[in-house]
Amino acid sequence: MTRPIVHAWMPSSPCSDGCLPKNPPTVGRIVLALRIALAMAAFGLLPVLVVLGVPFPRVRRSLTRIGARSLLFAIGIDLTVLDARSDRERSRTAAGALHVAGHISWTDVVVLTAVQPSTFVARADLIDWPLLGRLARAMKVLPIDRARLHQLPGVVDQVADRVRAGGSVVVFPEATTWCGRAYGSLRPALLQAAIDSETWVQPIRLRYVDRTGEQTTATCFVGDETIGASIGRIFRLRGLRAEVEFTAPEAPGGDRRDLARRCEVAIRRDDVYDPAVHEVVAEAERSPVPPKVAAA
Repeated sequence: MTRPIVHAWMPSSPCSDGCLPKNPPTVGRIVLALRIALAMAAFGLLPVLVVLGVPFPRVRRSLTRIGARSLLFAIGIDLTVLDARSDRERSRTAAGALHVAGHISWTDVVVLTAVQPSTFVARADLIDWPLLGRLARAMKVLPIDRARLHQLPGVVDQVADRVRAGGSVVVFPEATTWCGRAYGSLRPALLQAAIDSETWVQPIRLRYVDRTGEQTTATCFVGDETIGASIGRIFRLRGLRAEVEFTAPEAPGGDRRDLARRCEVAIRRDDVYDPAVHEVVAEAERSPVPPKVAAA
């Protein structure tokens, strides 16, 4: 077996199972069984809905959104969407845009699809995951293998082509999952696609809260937890809600690092980096929000 290539661009996160809340509220066996049955039905139906809507893009998006919301309901996560953008700001991303969000869990893809179906740039092995792989293939996920740095320009070109053609593409520039109460810097590489295509960028604030309205790390997919264990654990949780907030779009400009800083300011507004959720977090891993930068 060939060892994966390790280089400075490889993502890493100090988050581990120590970030998870202790003894979170869970559902009983009957509710769990119902959730599993509903999820299996939704997983089976969503790819069919996507295929049925292929000849009609608007129909496909509507059916995909319905399927994702059904799956989110089965998982047991409520959804709240906050959108204070003006009509003019919304129009800037109506004909295709690069969407940028922090990355907490595999549930992020389901949540964001339930809000606005898009193409996702995701880890290459997602295609091989049980259940989620089928969903990824149906949604035509753009795979990225971060161990193969030479493939990055090709992925950037694919993203630029999609948004240039009027599509919406979601990227997670942290390049790996964090727990949500701690987070990494946004890596600028994929943001080059917005500059190349001269497309506005839509920052998205994504977080999960518990039944008291406090931010929770319960859904995070970090450390050594397998995808199967994560699915099993999250299906048992009770009282979760995903909050998705659309902030003002950012102009692409001509410097991807500046664009990454502006997007980071937008999605981390009011967030407080909380290293106390970790068992051990090196000071070098901390990524404070940079000073606010005026939109270009």
